[in-house]
Amino acid sequence: MLTLCGFAASNYYNKVKFALLEKDVPFEEELAWVGKTDAAASPLGKVPYIKTPGGSLCESGVIMEYIEQQYPQNPLLPADPLAAAKVRELVTFLELHLELVARNLYPQAFFGGKISDSTKEKVGAQLEKNVAAFAQLAKFSPFVAGDQLTLADCAAVVHLPLVSGATKLVYGRDFLAELPVRDYIKRMNERPTMQQVNADRKANTELMLSRMKAA
Repeated sequence: MLTLCGFAASNYYNKVKFALLEKDVPFEEELAWVGKTDAAASPLGKVPYIKTPGGSLCESGVIMEYIEQQYPQNPLLPADPLAAAKVRELVTFLELHLELVARNLYPQAFFGGKISDSTKEKVGAQLEKNVAAFAQLAKFSPFVAGDQLTLADCAAVVHLPLVSGATKLVYGRDFLAELPVRDYIKRMNERPTMQQVNADRKANTELMLSRMKAA
């Protein structure tokens, strides 16, 4: 039995969880907060990581590739090599060029902190450029990569709401507003698998906040 370790408030944890649910892979969950992870399974103390009968794996991208190869049912990558590469290209844009850049805004957007004006200006300019580039690749017809649910959707459904929310809260406008992200997220949230992910995320976020207040 595969065990998914981490916490459901994490977007990267939920990316893997959504994939497992969509592929109908049996798995267990093990709660592991940052700072409370298994050092042997996740040397950098990051989540998520997984435990398998053959050993452990960390880094969500690596985990997703393992799951796709180990459990071929309900594939989340096209069989065609170029089409599969285009899905991976979208995942790279979503995680490296959108979410990772927007993460600089999270302290102010979500945690009551404050970022400098220079950081705000630099991040805003980079996001403007990267969103425009992503818009050239994404299809939303109805899924990010086309007419099939793929690994790109597993990333998009957890990352795009954060990018939208962070930019709206910090800059007063949603940098993704010109893309059909809102309708896309609405459609994705109608999937029973995503409803489960969202319910667990909400409960775990409340637990995390209560822990922070008690600390």
